[in-house]
Amino acid sequence: MTTAANRRRGTPRRRRVRGDRARGAVTAEIATALPALVVVVIGAVWVVSVGLTQLRCADAAREAARAAARGDDPAVVSSVAEAAAPDGAAVQVRVEGDIVTVEVAARVPPPLPFGDHVPAPTVRASAVAVKEAP
Repeated sequence: MTTAANRRRGTPRRRRVRGDRARGAVTAEIATALPALVVVVIGAVWVVSVGLTQLRCADAAREAARAAARGDDPAVVSSVAEAAAPDGAAVQVRVEGDIVTVEVAARVPPPLPFGDHVPAPTVRASAVAVKEAP
């Protein structure tokens, strides 16, 4: 039967009730969950950034230690480390006898517009090499 026939027989139609409590509930749930989701995503991106920065520091320290072990000039060793390290990384080269130690440290601010003003972890990596005989 059609809807028109049901209306003629007196079948009640479903009507919207004003002030329905469920109306808008999805919008409210999204509004409360969205900030939490944004925080989780920013945190995940930051954790990945910290891991990648740690890897870049380790690579930079290793490359610089190799260069120092070959007998390269200390200025060249520092430039090798700075080229492979993340931007703003601090490079320290120490030579004690035949042992060369290179340490690279970099600060990893959160990926936020004001991230430079927030306390952030500093990742460090070091590499040790023995100078090669000439």
